[in-house]
Amino acid sequence: MARYTGPVWKKSRRLGISLTGTGKELDKRPYAPGQHGPNQRKKLSEYGMQLQEKQKLRFMYGVNERQFRNLFDKAGNMKGIHGETFMILLESRLDNLVYRLGLARTRRQARQLVNHGHVTVDGGRVDIPSYSVKPGQVIGLREKSQNLNIIKEAVEANPFVPEYLSFDEEKLVGTYTRLPERSELPAEINEALIVEFYSR
Repeated sequence: MARYTGPVWKKSRRLGISLTGTGKELDKRPYAPGQHGPNQRKKLSEYGMQLQEKQKLRFMYGVNERQFRNLFDKAGNMKGIHGETFMILLESRLDNLVYRLGLARTRRQARQLVNHGHVTVDGGRVDIPSYSVKPGQVIGLREKSQNLNIIKEAVEANPFVPEYLSFDEEKLVGTYTRLPERSELPAEINEALIVEFYSR
């Protein structure tokens, strides 16, 4: 199943969360798209709620269904609470951490930076967005990539870096210092519903 690359704003309004991370999509019209505007009263079934939660998380991280499912299954074989471990695995993806460090304004942009070979892990070039970063690993940029305008603009605009990362703005280098705790991950996701969805 292909990765979703369609209109993000519409998708954000449908799911009721900001997928770009800016929150702008919901400022103007904080209701689902459709001709009846804010008056649509659809009560979701249990399955509908589980599916919506899965789609929220999948679109948020920009992962295709196969990758998403594989990561979910991998989390199930690890210690800890299934849904929580799954979210930590998603958070540990290289493209996501490039975004969290503020080297890109959106996850989509971060994925492109990785794809195009601008990003390094422990000094070596890694061009796989789904690469799983381990605590202690250092994320940087190739020397000739450090002057890219989109990176400069992103760093200037970035309000804060999460506590499980450290970032040197001068050198444009970040370290994944530890695994995040659940409280540091997206609060608008109810991962228990996703576990229920796949357990059907």
